[in-house]
Amino acid sequence: MSSIAIVYHSGYGHTAKIAQAVAEGAGAGATLIAIDAEGNLPDGAWDTLNAAKTIVFGSPTYMGNVSWQFKKFADASSKAWFTRAWQDKKAAGFTNSASLNGDKASTLAYLQTLANQHGMLWISLGLAPANSKAATRADVNNLGGSGGLLASTPADASTDEMVSGDLATAKAFGARIAKLSA
Repeated sequence: MSSIAIVYHSGYGHTAKIAQAVAEGAGAGATLIAIDAEGNLPDGAWDTLNAAKTIVFGSPTYMGNVSWQFKKFADASSKAWFTRAWQDKKAAGFTNSASLNGDKASTLAYLQTLANQHGMLWISLGLAPANSKAATRADVNNLGGSGGLLASTPADASTDEMVSGDLATAKAFGARIAKLSA
């Protein structure tokens, strides 16, 4: 059984790279579950989610909220909601968008609300922001998130050009999730 399931949608690969960094930080107990372009999960994914101690939700921020593919998954989770299958599991979330703000707070609020509706316990980012004049995008938590992980990748950047500070923040978040899930 995987103790941490990371379920995410990624439209262009950037959110997938964040998910991979969260999983790397979380260690061997983490399983990645990609939501496909049609909003569907791979075979066996619902069983993995139901068996996990912790579920981490990830979506790009599109037009101020989760992608429609993630929303399709969230709506389908109503079967788990109805049976309270995720009651008292831990939950966390992350998002990525092209701009520094990009209304990512709306996406995180949606992810936390989804977790709350399932009766889950939310894990915050737990990292102080990099907010001094000397801070750069290479610093951990440069975007100053607290409710979950925020990342920003310019729209014309490849996954190889993602900001190192965001990836380091994702790894630190994964380690926190693993610690609190143990």
